Amino acid sequence: MKIKSNINNHDDDLALWQDLRDGNEKSFSIIFEKYYPHLIRYGNSFSPFTEKVQDCVQDVFADLWLYRSSLNETVFVKAYLLSSVRKRMTRLQERDYIFNKSTSLKSIDFLTDFSIEHDLIADETTAYNVANMNNLINSLPARQKEALFLRYHHGLGIDEIADTLQVNYQSANNLLYRAVLNLRKGWKEKLLLILALSTILF
Repeated sequence: MKIKSNINNHDDDLALWQDLRDGNEKSFSIIFEKYYPHLIRYGNSFSPFTEKVQDCVQDVFADLWLYRSSLNETVFVKAYLLSSVRKRMTRLQERDYIFNKSTSLKSIDFLTDFSIEHDLIADETTAYNVANMNNLINSLPARQKEALFLRYHHGLGIDEIADTLQVNYQSANNLLYRAVLNLRKGWKEKLLLILALSTILF
């Protein structure tokens, strides 16, 4: 059911995307309202400055409308927008580095602490396990944590994660695999919980 739902959502998005490319303002508004909160949340993963993130996301949508006629016909809309925010945040941080002459910025840093939702917590023991899982996830390399964040919080498929991070499918799959492998190494005695997470991710 989840896969079918994702497919239907992708088809709906593509229809809106095609209308957007044709200059349909209503379709643009629907895409904006649907994904603006997701993009703000993702942007906040890279910067603690909310106003900068909001400006960045608004610029992404402005470019989307201005250059609509040159957009690719077939995309994963959510992944495309997340990737656009990521690129713009990277350029923003690079610009800040140039002006501030701070430490070298080789790649954008993923800052958000990962948190498994409270609706998964059924009792005190599970709450303790989830807290430990969150700590393990947040100790992962930033790239692996970001891949998990996109998979878990944004519900992206591996191909969409690859588009967002601008890597190939295998690299995205490897990031998720290594993340789960690192979690297993860090918490061998809690394999049941980690295996449950694995079923969500793959």
